[in-house]
Amino acid sequence: MGYIAVGLAGIVGSLLRYYMSVWLGDASGVFPWATLVTNLIGCFLLGYFTSRIAKIAWLHPPIATAIGTGLIGSFTTFSTFSTETVTLVVQGHAGLAAVYVGTSAVFGLLFSLWGYRAGTFIHIARSKSI
Repeated sequence: MGYIAVGLAGIVGSLLRYYMSVWLGDASGVFPWATLVTNLIGCFLLGYFTSRIAKIAWLHPPIATAIGTGLIGSFTTFSTFSTETVTLVVQGHAGLAAVYVGTSAVFGLLFSLWGYRAGTFIHIARSKSI
């Protein structure tokens, strides 16, 4: 069950990733906005689900893994980020590559933290209303 759930969620995550690049226009301009935005959204979502999943008693572990590893893991992409960074350097945009790496690292951590805090806040708010 776990492998199938992760695989199916991975299909959904990779399709969402593709649609994000189409919607944000991966080929427009030099800066890889689609990957940056997608990865930041993924950082927020993984932070959120990491804090929420541990507190949801009825959620089966294979489904939690499918969400984190399958869906969000395939939605975000470190390999594309790395390749785009190298491409920027090779094309003579080393400064832009540095901005991309720095922005991805700093804001990725912030978005993960904000997601984690949002998940914790929602859990506390829901537990008080019960």
